[in-house]
Amino acid sequence: MKSPQKPLSITQILICGAAIVTLSIGIRHGFGLWLQPLTQARGWTRETFALAIGVQNLAWGFCGIFAGMVADKFGAFRVIVVGAILYALGLVGMAYASTPLLLSLSAGVLLGMAQAGTTYAVVYGVIGRNVSANKRSWAMGVAAAAGSFGQFLMVPTEGFLIGHFGWQEALVILGVAALTMIPLAWGLREPGFAAGSGVQRDQSIMQALREAFKYPSFQLLMAGYFVCGFQVVFIGVHMPSYLKDKGLSPQVASYALALIGLFNVFGTYAAGALGQRLQKKNILAFIYAARALVITVFIFAPLSPLSVYVFSAVMGLFWLSTVPPTNAAIAQIFGVAHLSMLSGFVFLSHQFGSFMGVWLGGFLYDRTGSYDVVWYIAIALGVFAALINLPVKEAGIVRRAHPQAA
Repeated sequence: MKSPQKPLSITQILICGAAIVTLSIGIRHGFGLWLQPLTQARGWTRETFALAIGVQNLAWGFCGIFAGMVADKFGAFRVIVVGAILYALGLVGMAYASTPLLLSLSAGVLLGMAQAGTTYAVVYGVIGRNVSANKRSWAMGVAAAAGSFGQFLMVPTEGFLIGHFGWQEALVILGVAALTMIPLAWGLREPGFAAGSGVQRDQSIMQALREAFKYPSFQLLMAGYFVCGFQVVFIGVHMPSYLKDKGLSPQVASYALALIGLFNVFGTYAAGALGQRLQKKNILAFIYAARALVITVFIFAPLSPLSVYVFSAVMGLFWLSTVPPTNAAIAQIFGVAHLSMLSGFVFLSHQFGSFMGVWLGGFLYDRTGSYDVVWYIAIALGVFAALINLPVKEAGIVRRAHPQAA
């Protein structure tokens, strides 16, 4: 009989996993800075750029399911390496895309596939398998906070690169930076997967999927995550242009996105830590209700750099803070054997919301000359998500014995 493999240390997981998420999420959150320079250089509409980013979010969501399946079976290391290579190729392709189709293939499909293999679902699978339940939500909060710090660090960096090297060269530089995720992935090589044994499972993939999709709380978590995606991607991509349309300087938008990232470091960490003591559904309901309130105040208050910075700081507290309680709830309900895959399905719903937020922003702006309708939709969805998270049941499922999966 093989001796059990010693799990990775929490410190190693968090250092390597957080650094990977910092790069992947950090680069991604700055894409709104390219909307105007890229579309003006190519003579394209905002809807063209928004559609490509919408495709990116859908590709990320669909591929995240399969990335999660592969990571659950073979470990995260291989998935992250492939994701880092695709990230570099996608950024370089985005820099030199000469048609809307090429933009959708590079900034859309390639970067979506890359993010599927280098972000939360894959890293959270490693955390779930190697961190005990009494620290799991906290560890997920630390990893999510790293993504927020990446936004704080990378968005101003991307603005600096665009200003000093040009928008194309900035994308190439970021492509090279994305390759540093490959050596970081080595720190997430799990010994059991390296030896070819993986994790003992009592369910097959299909059994796990049937169980999850028949469970109402899983469906409610998916619906809430749709709203999360709609709100954060609409704001992240379109707010720079919204502020410029209102006469504010591009630096205000860069600082605003950076503030969102900075304050979300605290918000996501707090959400993860509170998830160890409070019901996760209540944390999620509060976050969505608070977002609706903050957006309402922002769009009806007089607009100024100060109001933008206050909005960004407060919104930052709730930006990615849905991630730790949502994924910790999934682990608590269903266990960790298929955590990356189930997180991938919930995240697919998030990405449908992301697509709708970013595409509707461009579509309605091109037809009405305003983002007002999309802001109102974001408020209504926030109230909806707060209400539907309240009935979620977090207790672990009691299963009858399954036949051993082949």
